[in-house]
Amino acid sequence: MSRLAATFARTRAQQRAAFVGYVCAGDPDFDTSLAVCRTLLRSGVDILELGVPFSDPLADGPTNQLAAQRALEAGMTTARVLELVRRIRAEFPAAPLVFYTYYNLVFANGVDASVRDAQQAGLDGLLTLDLPPEEAGEVTQACRRHGLDSVFIVAPTTPEARIARIAAAATGFIYYVSREGVTGVRADAAANIPEAVARIRAHTALPVAVGFGISTRAQVAQVAAHADGVVVGSALVNCIRDHLGAPARILERLATVTADLAAGTRRT
Repeated sequence: MSRLAATFARTRAQQRAAFVGYVCAGDPDFDTSLAVCRTLLRSGVDILELGVPFSDPLADGPTNQLAAQRALEAGMTTARVLELVRRIRAEFPAAPLVFYTYYNLVFANGVDASVRDAQQAGLDGLLTLDLPPEEAGEVTQACRRHGLDSVFIVAPTTPEARIARIAAAATGFIYYVSREGVTGVRADAAANIPEAVARIRAHTALPVAVGFGISTRAQVAQVAAHADGVVVGSALVNCIRDHLGAPARILERLATVTADLAAGTRRT
């Protein structure tokens, strides 16, 4: 059983949703980023989603765009991201690690080599934001060859027929983007999550994780009542942004925020 499957099975048995935490690898620098990842995994994150720094992150709002910029300016490269994964894997052998990335980064070094190197570093899953399943054959085949799970996105505007196609291509979980537009903190959770999750589950037995705009414990609880996983990104990245130059304060704030958000995943 893969780490992702084992984690979703465990959280399901615990009557809660899995907490998926996103940060950009290398934000604001390598050493702080490693400490951030340790803090997240020790404070309640079940699945760590690592953004691979990219110069043109079209799916991301200002918070995550600036995080990627900080990481790139600090010298993060593909090799350094893989080193970060190796360091995390050595300390957290059971924690699922997923890349949140863009196809240019997978293609640039060769699809097979990129997937192979990621898996050998300790990665579990690959979510390529701008790669639809109709064009993902080379990537999904490489993932199968090297034992990496594929994650695909369903949006609020996705037609029923495409949900079936997306579900057929995925192996790790389905990521439901609960809002149109880019990532970022929102004042409330989207209203149609129960119906959207039910539509997806009609086509797959894979876990469904919901993200985009979820930033408070109350919002986490609202989503966790229906989904298998809850994804939080910008609210965690903001803890880094708000305390740049003060690593101890970043970690302290992250631990507090993460524990509070994670508490919302338990179904009552």
